Amino acid sequence: MLHILRGIFVLISAVIGWHIEKLFTPSGNGLLGVAIGILLSLVFIVVEFGFTRRFIGTISIVMFSVVFGFIISSLFISAMNMLDWVQKMGQDTPGFQDYFQFAVTFLFCFLSMIAIIRSKDDFKFVIPFVELSRKEKGGRPLVIDTSVIIDGRITAICETGIIDGPIIVPKFILQELQNLADLSDRLKRVRGRHGLEILDTMLKNKKLDIQISDVEIPYIEKTDDKLVKFAQNISGRLLTNDFNLAKVAQVQGVDVVNVNTLANALRPVVLPSEPMEIKIVRQGEEPNQDRRSTSS
Repeated sequence: MLHILRGIFVLISAVIGWHIEKLFTPSGNGLLGVAIGILLSLVFIVVEFGFTRRFIGTISIVMFSVVFGFIISSLFISAMNMLDWVQKMGQDTPGFQDYFQFAVTFLFCFLSMIAIIRSKDDFKFVIPFVELSRKEKGGRPLVIDTSVIIDGRITAICETGIIDGPIIVPKFILQELQNLADLSDRLKRVRGRHGLEILDTMLKNKKLDIQISDVEIPYIEKTDDKLVKFAQNISGRLLTNDFNLAKVAQVQGVDVVNVNTLANALRPVVLPSEPMEIKIVRQGEEPNQDRRSTSS
């Protein structure tokens, strides 16, 4: 669909270029205008394709700032024009009103832009810097951590069907797994590759709603901080095995699902004097090891 829209955009740009050339040079054949229109449209498409999210965010800032700045400046100018000294300045000084209106409009547009940039997280419902929380039929989305993917138990949990909401894997988590898989350290490399295999298995499971999110948070460096901020922005729950990350997330008001805590909660409860059947799954390394274990 996007490619069709880009093709239509190139075609329209070529037609506009042809008309512009015919407008200024009626004797021309319009081919130069068509070429310039196609060239400019291709440059725009390359910029849009390479920097889509950052480009959209920048355009949103400019558009909202201009609209908001024009509204506020119009109200401010109307209020100032009621003052006698402003009216007198407009009558005595030619061009005062034009310069005054331009300066006020430019000032408020600039202040609006600065305010939005510095507090863009508060404008999430107006400007698409981050994804809004989605209204899903199931439960709230689960934002998955690297530790849970590498752990592998998440696949068994998903098979039980108790997860009724989407599982979101941010792209920076996927990048962290890839970085681990590319390390020279053998243990970390194995962990990274195992995590990628687990994630691939989850993606192939048609019963699961696994979503890879392209949202970036460039103003935060640490992955754990990005994860907490991402979960806050989409009103999701954080799925992790990291105890410290879980505590930091809870302090910031993010609901946490800890796989280790879940596993401990599912352990069977044995009452005193209740008979228990124990199966030996592996032979011991020392003689009479079972007796020592029982006596202890």
